[in-house]
Amino acid sequence: MRINKYLALKKISTRRGADELVKEKKVSINGKLAILGSQVNEKDVVEVKGAKQKKYLYFAYNKPIGIETTSPREGLFPLGRLDKNSHGLLILTNDGRITDQLLNPKYFHEKEYVVKTSNKLRSNFKQKMENGVNIEGYITKKSFVTIINDFIFRIILTEGKKHQIRRMCSSLFQEIADLKRERIMNIKLGNLKPNALREIKGEELTTFLDQVLHQS
Repeated sequence: MRINKYLALKKISTRRGADELVKEKKVSINGKLAILGSQVNEKDVVEVKGAKQKKYLYFAYNKPIGIETTSPREGLFPLGRLDKNSHGLLILTNDGRITDQLLNPKYFHEKEYVVKTSNKLRSNFKQKMENGVNIEGYITKKSFVTIINDFIFRIILTEGKKHQIRRMCSSLFQEIADLKRERIMNIKLGNLKPNALREIKGEELTTFLDQVLHQS
């Protein structure tokens, strides 16, 4: 992205103010003076004379079953929640800029879950889940469901109502035995062990921030 937009996103200045900083030769990218229109990404080291740039951190965290949604590391907070009986991926950060963009229901972000039920899935379960389920007067948005076997399915949602999957399944007379979140947008849980952290960085981080910060 352009350097002026980058500095605005980092809350260092407005875009117009960023242009002035560049003209005054106060901005460098990877040790070289920036010029108007210079391109920059998350991998670049941007320095602004007289400005302290906060270092934003992003981590994938595998929340175990049986604990409330909290952050295991001081200074980081979770983006969203998983209920006590659910487990899997949470994103932890100190970047307050992305909280609204990720959690506000007006934005669409894919979240993927693997769910195991106690009772056999009904023959019309996939169709009903995908078309929208009435949960206490609210019709859920369309989702994408893959049936893995008689008791396990994978679901991709673009919204995040409280206990949504549990409430959807309950409305369709299916009882959940296990619920695991495996993906948020392009961030995947992968082989991360329960209660473990891994830093989100490089291309994975660039893609994530590009999707979150550049939405309209």
